[in-house]
Amino acid sequence: MNQPNMDPFFFQQEEQQDINLKAILFKYLAYWKWFALSFVLSIIVAFFYLSSKNPEYHIQASILIKDDKKGLGQDDILKSLDMFSSNKVVENEIEILKSYTIIEKVVHDLHLNIEYRVREGLRKKDLYTESPLRLELIHPNENIYKQPLEVTIKDARSAVLNGQQITLNKIVNTTFGTLILKTTGKNTDIKSLSIQVAPESNVVEGIQSSLSVESTNKMASVLIIGINTTVPQKGRDLLNGLIKEYNIAAIEDKNKVASITLQFIEERLKLIAGDLSDVERNVENFKSREKITDISAESKIFLESVQDNDAQLNEVKIQQSVLSNIEQYVRSKSNKAGTVPATLGISDPTLLGLIQQLTELELRRESSIKMVRTDNPIIIALDDQIKGLKLNIAENIENLKGNLRSARRKLESENARMESMIRSVPRKERELVDITRQQAIKNNLYIFLLQKREETALSYASAVPDSRTIDAARGSSKPVKPVKRNILLLFGLMGLAIPFGIIYIIDLLNDKVQKRSDIEERTKAPILAEIAYDEQNEALVVSKKGRSALAEQIRALRTNLQFLTPGRKLKTLLFTSSISGEGKSFISLNLGASLAMTGKKTIILELDLRKPKLQKYLELTNMNGLSNYLVGQFEVNELVSKVPGQDNYYIMTTGPLPPNPAELIISDRFEELMNTLKEQFDYIIIDAPPVGLVTDAQIMEHFADATLYVTRHQYTPKEHLKMIEALYKEKRFKNLHLIFNGIKDGGQYGYGYGYGYGYGYGYYEEKSNVAN
Repeated sequence: MNQPNMDPFFFQQEEQQDINLKAILFKYLAYWKWFALSFVLSIIVAFFYLSSKNPEYHIQASILIKDDKKGLGQDDILKSLDMFSSNKVVENEIEILKSYTIIEKVVHDLHLNIEYRVREGLRKKDLYTESPLRLELIHPNENIYKQPLEVTIKDARSAVLNGQQITLNKIVNTTFGTLILKTTGKNTDIKSLSIQVAPESNVVEGIQSSLSVESTNKMASVLIIGINTTVPQKGRDLLNGLIKEYNIAAIEDKNKVASITLQFIEERLKLIAGDLSDVERNVENFKSREKITDISAESKIFLESVQDNDAQLNEVKIQQSVLSNIEQYVRSKSNKAGTVPATLGISDPTLLGLIQQLTELELRRESSIKMVRTDNPIIIALDDQIKGLKLNIAENIENLKGNLRSARRKLESENARMESMIRSVPRKERELVDITRQQAIKNNLYIFLLQKREETALSYASAVPDSRTIDAARGSSKPVKPVKRNILLLFGLMGLAIPFGIIYIIDLLNDKVQKRSDIEERTKAPILAEIAYDEQNEALVVSKKGRSALAEQIRALRTNLQFLTPGRKLKTLLFTSSISGEGKSFISLNLGASLAMTGKKTIILELDLRKPKLQKYLELTNMNGLSNYLVGQFEVNELVSKVPGQDNYYIMTTGPLPPNPAELIISDRFEELMNTLKEQFDYIIIDAPPVGLVTDAQIMEHFADATLYVTRHQYTPKEHLKMIEALYKEKRFKNLHLIFNGIKDGGQYGYGYGYGYGYGYGYYEEKSNVAN
């Protein structure tokens, strides 16, 4: 139903969005005490939290990884000494630094799985190296990991361990296994402490998750290693130990390759030394037996040529032998690191590069297998790479072997030619040439192996790590955690969010009408007026001198009545609601008073014959009333009485409550009553029972000019609005209009009253029988 713009209750929808935001704001501001209490409690909890947390410091160290790809490799002199150095990939070194194996060694060496704690206020301080006692585990059992060891020091020789008397500095048997507690002479004033022992694996995994290893940028090979800890000295020891173990592992990898090469050379030297000794003995015996001191110049020429050819042939044979060893290795299915045969005598750069890559992959696999299982995708990927690399090496070896076979056939052919020429030399010289040739071959090979052994030994002795410490571990001057400002801010926000969330959830689960939009979304029945809630316990708030906000709203409702029946006089008003307690009796009583103040003779009929309230509001006797009239006991004039303190305002109470109200209302006496009252009064107000409970109001509708249906803020169930919509669509009541009653803070904002009274001044607990 469209209303003129002058009606203050039906204009403006233009700023609905902004007004709704205001409504939300005021709804939550109404609970400001809960927000303030929650905020204060949260700040108090924050201070307790800060008092219970040990401050954490950031410990940091930096190292340089020597990477030729980034211009940070060794110089030529170091490269010549370090035969077994390899280019480092920074990403791989990061994983090695965070590997389980290296961290485990540091944890074991520093005993980081044992913590010594002493209580300081709400905190437990980690004593680390400052503990008065040091625990050594001889044969611990599982109980030692399940609960802390509570130690009370009695004197320099005895202490109490979890209720058990023990002797210090001696091996003792406890429920935690065999152990020994030694005095350190530090912090002797501490008499009680707690010792927490954790499995080394748990500590290692914890360090792995908290340790950060990052490159400064993509172009550099400088790694920044960092960790947060409550004990700066522990953090420094951890990082320095980590770098130390990393360098030791790098040197061990180099020495492992050098050791394999030295072992191979030593075995060859023993074999060649024996052969050389036999050949030299043969030369000596032959010269002595044949009495030969020199050979001819021609024989020398042949000898030199044959020796040179034999040296090349022998070198080819050595290369073939080495290639056979390598081929046998790569065709095996083993992926263990450090077992690649020596590449002595092999000069092919492609093969050497492939073997170097294979060695690095196998070392990576060996490091990774200690951290993860063999079915891990990382191990599977490494195995696939090793398998593919071995196939490439096998193909390369096959090519090299083909080349060596061709070279060997050529050299053997040349040997045959030389031997045919030597046959022309006298027999003795020929035999001497043969023997001397064997001697020269063995001697040259022996010298070659001696040279390689010295080079390998020098490289073994001069092995240096492929990293350099730039900055040793150092700690931050101020704690990085917890940040007091952030903690207070977080807890403060939580303190505000908790009541907000509770209010939101309560509001979400609330099925009562909260605001005007709840009504407008569910029914098209027009809202005639909105009445704010007032905590006053007066039944009649409308008077000649009354200028309260609530009285003004009733007067506004009276003004809006002229728009209900345009073109004809409005005489009879029917008030009803969905359920009891929505305030229809209160509004009808005060609207009647407001009409009477205009000089119109007004009567209100208390036709809620089941649960009357008007007589209680006005403190009237209820000896006789409407029920008496409807049964024919009295006439109208005998039952009409004045409303106390009001001019032109009359009332007919219910009288004794009848057993059959509906039957009385549909009787002819009720129609006579209405006709009589219309002749005597200007306005008739009918306070009818709730529609949602009984049918009385629908029976009375026939005698009313308009129906005012009362709903109440935070009281009327939203489901009942569907019934109102059905009644409105089916036109079961003439001129059906709604009154939104009892609006509290948060329910009325956003609808443009235009008066400036600020309807709704607070929250309400019903203390009287007046249902507003």
